[in-house]
Amino acid sequence: MTIEEAQKRIDHWINTTGIRYFNELTNTAILMEEVGEVARIMARRYGEQSFKKSDEEINLADEMADVLFVLICLANQTGIDLTEALTTNLEKKNIRDAERHRNNDKLQ
Repeated sequence: MTIEEAQKRIDHWINTTGIRYFNELTNTAILMEEVGEVARIMARRYGEQSFKKSDEEINLADEMADVLFVLICLANQTGIDLTEALTTNLEKKNIRDAERHRNNDKLQ
């Protein structure tokens, strides 16, 4: 599925199954909550924290999908075409960082 298709599918889901979008501030708070859930898994799986028994079945891919879902909701609500935004952002990074990382001794 493309980003454009994802934006359309989520918009359709929100307007049928979800009834309506939560307001932008609520969705921003939900986004932070979902990012926190990803961070929790990362800290346990790849960091130094240990899993609790209740954390062992948590699916990282599903939690990342939750983050993407809410981010797409916010993009839809604020009229942002994420395909265009990502394309523009990558172009900016290509110009700004063309030599930056190559010349970073820490990355060698």
